[in-house]
Amino acid sequence: MSVAKNTLRTIEEWPDLGIVLPDGCRLSARVWLPKDASADPVPVILEYLPYRKRDGTTARDALTHPWLAKRGYACVRVDMRGNGDSEGLMQDEYSPQELADAVDVITWLASQPWSTGNVGMMGISWGGFNSLQVAALQPEPLKAIISLCATTDRYHDDIHYKGGCLLNENFGWSSQMWAYSSRPPDPALRPNWRELWLERLENEPFLISTWLRHQRRDSYWRHGSVCEDYAAIKAKVLTIGGWGDGYKNTAPTLVQNVPGAKGITGPWIHKYPHFAIPEPRIGFLQEALRWWDRWLKGEQNNAEDDPAYRHYLIEGAPPQRSYSHRPGIWLADDAIGWPMQRLPLSDLGLAQGSEAFERRVASPQHCGLEGGEYFAFSPGPEMPGDQRADDALSACFDTLPVDEDVDVTGAPVVSLTLVPEGSQAQISVRLNHVLPDGASTRISFGLLNLTHHKSHAAPSALELGKPITVEVKLDHCAYRVPKGHKLRIAISNTYWPLVWPMPEPVPVMLQKGHVDLPVRPTSEGAEWVFPEPVSEAPWDVDVLREERQSQVVETDMGSGRVTVRIERDNGKRRDRQHGLISGSVSREWWGIHPNDSLSATAKTHWTEEIERGGIHLRTETYSEMWSDAAAFYVTGKVTAFANEELIYERSVKDSISRDFL
Repeated sequence: MSVAKNTLRTIEEWPDLGIVLPDGCRLSARVWLPKDASADPVPVILEYLPYRKRDGTTARDALTHPWLAKRGYACVRVDMRGNGDSEGLMQDEYSPQELADAVDVITWLASQPWSTGNVGMMGISWGGFNSLQVAALQPEPLKAIISLCATTDRYHDDIHYKGGCLLNENFGWSSQMWAYSSRPPDPALRPNWRELWLERLENEPFLISTWLRHQRRDSYWRHGSVCEDYAAIKAKVLTIGGWGDGYKNTAPTLVQNVPGAKGITGPWIHKYPHFAIPEPRIGFLQEALRWWDRWLKGEQNNAEDDPAYRHYLIEGAPPQRSYSHRPGIWLADDAIGWPMQRLPLSDLGLAQGSEAFERRVASPQHCGLEGGEYFAFSPGPEMPGDQRADDALSACFDTLPVDEDVDVTGAPVVSLTLVPEGSQAQISVRLNHVLPDGASTRISFGLLNLTHHKSHAAPSALELGKPITVEVKLDHCAYRVPKGHKLRIAISNTYWPLVWPMPEPVPVMLQKGHVDLPVRPTSEGAEWVFPEPVSEAPWDVDVLREERQSQVVETDMGSGRVTVRIERDNGKRRDRQHGLISGSVSREWWGIHPNDSLSATAKTHWTEEIERGGIHLRTETYSEMWSDAAAFYVTGKVTAFANEELIYERSVKDSISRDFL
């Protein structure tokens, strides 16, 4: 039997399909598929995550998977080993075990009587990463992937390190996973939920300890970095990102390196683009369906003939901590890379001379407070703010007002000759848009640990007083600087709280430099039009506590210490379909003294809870980090409660030597 192309199929949902791996570990899957799939098999779309299908990704799953299932697919949302309603224990992100399990799951799905044997893999963030990584392993049934908000290089372009600098998101994300993985299975699905929960708590890894032990780009980071061998990816790749996300470089990088890959980058934060902000959103589900129809069903719909890279050019605007909409136009390019325009730095500014100069960069430790979150995730105040405060603490080089619109589309590269005043130093380089009233909007930025300027695998101490020439590649961008406005390069040697400081504040003396700016010929109008966003009905819940978020910068006027305090109440809700109640609250504190790099401290506290019937289960997790000149110090604590009775408690602490950081 064959279903007509435009006929929607009646679907059913399986909330807890068991997939038993070769070692006997049972993974739990939620499945949406046509009711008649056993008689008329369908291709499979897999999303494979540690984020809990029962109460974690449920809101976005409701919008996405049933829509695709009605159009002739089995959408399978699997909880990874050791998370959600699955058995087993998780070891680390993207571990060999995780990827091997994924291959086994794909093989199992392809063999089911309701499956045609063709499998696609889709996911955002963790699911975007492992889609690429599993594709590189080439399981035969995997024909295509859609990877969103991911990266090709786990060391240089993830949340751990950037340019050899230690990102504070390394600690932040470890704290988040410490909380996420502490949660129990749903008691309604696992009769042995308490046993599984206690085993999970006892074996849950404190990931910051692992990640800090790999401060160089070693084999640990090369594993799972598909940039090591792009040719290994044989599945057809559609990759999607957002300018408000931390993973801005992946779409253009994959388009450049994987034959036939298609890329889309919009104005969005770390969300699927049919419900992301800032708007405009796009018809992501229609784009996904077209991709799956082409590569999983073999339909000749010409998806392979779409432009290689469709990206949203943001119209220059005043800085805001949060945007609901970003004016701009969609561009469409068949290849990546526009000619570079070289703008020299000089005492006169940017593109106003080329003579050697001297400019000392000695920023206080709190420079960077307007940098925003490394990747914005919520509608709260997470985007970069007005850069004037950070610019005032940096060395700045401005152009004259530009005499026509300038469309910067690509990855700017800043080359500098500088003299470090110590054996270790780092720099932050920003490309900013300066408005006529003086407001400063960050367009792109890059980081470099100067001890890594020759190699991220083999850093070396700097020679005091010896000039070095370095290159800092900024993130990809697509941004229009309007006529009459200015461009600015801002350089600091600190960037808190995005980056952990060096053991001591080491200034650098700039002597020469230039920026190579990718400038695209100005487009007069939109070059691509996406369909309007569609989705299925939203998650059906009773809201028991509304979401809220606050971010406050506090200065102790007595001590001078500056603290960024962030609280995100993610709300509390009851699933009307199966009754599970879930909620969470996170709290972060990032503190530093402007004159003391060793005063940096980070602290988090997460609360996670679920309720069902007369059972109330809760975990409280805590993490802290600080350092001296020789080492990093981290502590963690997890406590678990059943009906307010403490049933488990564990504390961990560790110290890790600093390695040119």
